[in-house]
Amino acid sequence: MTVQPGALVYAYSSFITVAGRVNAAEQANSIEFASKIAAVVGLFKAELPDLRADLKPWANDPDTRDLVDPDSIDLGFHFPGVSRLFQCRSLLVQIRLYTDPDAGDSQTCQRGDSRREPSANCRVIGLDLAGFDHRGKRWTLSTIDNWAFSGDVTPDPTGRERLRRCCRQVFALFNMPSEMG
Repeated sequence: MTVQPGALVYAYSSFITVAGRVNAAEQANSIEFASKIAAVVGLFKAELPDLRADLKPWANDPDTRDLVDPDSIDLGFHFPGVSRLFQCRSLLVQIRLYTDPDAGDSQTCQRGDSRREPSANCRVIGLDLAGFDHRGKRWTLSTIDNWAFSGDVTPDPTGRERLRRCCRQVFALFNMPSEMG
């Protein structure tokens, strides 16, 4: 049986039900934010050149849309096969956002229809990563707690450090002070 990589990430409901989802492609509604999403893809690909990015890791169906978390940007990344270094075939990266009240701009992450839209004052509060293969979710990493990996297996120490480095770079990208103003 052949499973499409995007469907692979969607299939593992134990992780899906914990976290809402907004495809990165749906969040790219301004040049600034599209540029940041593209930069995140570039950061991961610089560390892990074999990855293929998936800006729409979630299925577009009613069950999935009901669980949308407007405060996250979700990206999928897929290795050409199962990576021994990372102990997975696919990575799900969820970037958790919050509105920075000190940004000095009254614009928030709100869209006009009460859904949220990323803006310049949205900052990253944390990242959740999960590694999947044909058996399901193999491991997770959350920067919100103690940056520790957990799961049935975990990436090789070199792989763990590379993923942590990517996470630190995402924090720097989204949370650095604006050059303008």
